[in-house]
Amino acid sequence: MKIRDRVKELRLVKASELVPNPKNWRTHPKAQQDALRGVLAEVGLADACLARELPDGSLMLIDGHLRAETLGDGDVPVLVLDVNEAEADKLLLLLDPLAAMAGTNATTLAELLRGVATGEQSLAEMLEDMAADAGIIPRDSTAAESTPAEEGDEATCRCPRCGAAVGEDAE
Repeated sequence: MKIRDRVKELRLVKASELVPNPKNWRTHPKAQQDALRGVLAEVGLADACLARELPDGSLMLIDGHLRAETLGDGDVPVLVLDVNEAEADKLLLLLDPLAAMAGTNATTLAELLRGVATGEQSLAEMLEDMAADAGIIPRDSTAAESTPAEEGDEATCRCPRCGAAVGEDAE
């Protein structure tokens, strides 16, 4: 099978200048918006939006609508693809569901969770949900609690079920 490289270039673009795709079928609940803001605050931008160039030179989003909305007038990296409208529609339809098809290795996830620190409540809740979904911890309606480790330190988030710490000072 011959695989074509459809990436034309990487551009840094004002997020507000990207054209939202009117066919975008994905919605972004508050928990997802909060988690994205949390990871942007703790890590920064570490992924590019996908777009195709329209005849007038503007860029229409294929993937990254929430990032673009969240960043407003801030700059965002964009992979400009050499795809037509039908191919862009196919990517818009399939990228997220394709990623969602991945399975979970609970042992590896548990090890990774033990080593990740966050002071963001939204991320702590997301990580707890991931652990519960994988059967690592029991599902509980109580969300992770954020408590200061020591004065001046970043918050340490604790799982309310098992007490495991996730934070800058967690081991």
